[in-house]
Amino acid sequence: MIKRWLRRIAFTLLGFVLAVALYVAVAFALVLWPANATPPAEAPTIEAWVLSNGVHTDLVFPVRSTTVDWRQLFPLADFKAVPPDAEFIAIGWGDREFYLHTPTWADLTASRAFGALAGGNRALMHVTYLQRAQMRRGAYKLPLSQAQYAQLVAYVRASLPSGRATPIADAHYDSQDAFYEAEGGYNLFETCNTWTGRGLRSAGVRTGRWTPFDFNVVWHLQPATP
Repeated sequence: MIKRWLRRIAFTLLGFVLAVALYVAVAFALVLWPANATPPAEAPTIEAWVLSNGVHTDLVFPVRSTTVDWRQLFPLADFKAVPPDAEFIAIGWGDREFYLHTPTWADLTASRAFGALAGGNRALMHVTYLQRAQMRRGAYKLPLSQAQYAQLVAYVRASLPSGRATPIADAHYDSQDAFYEAEGGYNLFETCNTWTGRGLRSAGVRTGRWTPFDFNVVWHLQPATP
């Protein structure tokens, strides 16, 4: 009886290891087969970025342009104190419980991490107004034409319930950020990075066909200092 249970445990662990290996292998393989391999004919005109902390990616856009003034969608009144010289807005998507209870990596727990990957939690959108100096690390140049940028703006709006930004009361990491209700739910196959990658693909940007990790998103982009 004991041997039978030991065999079952061993096969279960082996199956788990093989599943993780397959997941990672597929992610690595698909980064070499990018979507939108041919660059668009229209020249890039928007100063935009993908910002990565090594795990999570955000889309970063100018606060105001001829395409959109993000302050109209994400009003400064939703934030504690946005610096007057903030030039960019960082927009990311992720698991509700993880976002709200993990302001730093020191707050990460195994149960919260596995809970996010298992799914079942609603998503939130995290929005931060940034000064240029705050983007000195982890920034990747995002070449966007006006048409591509308009497509990404539409993608962000579509990620909000009914296209409206509904803030989460008293939810902040610091004075420059706020959280909003978002469409969808987080799980092993729908991560913060798949949200970023899907937006880039929809706008015709060269990126991985499936982007569960940050490297899948930024592999084909050029690191640069804003």
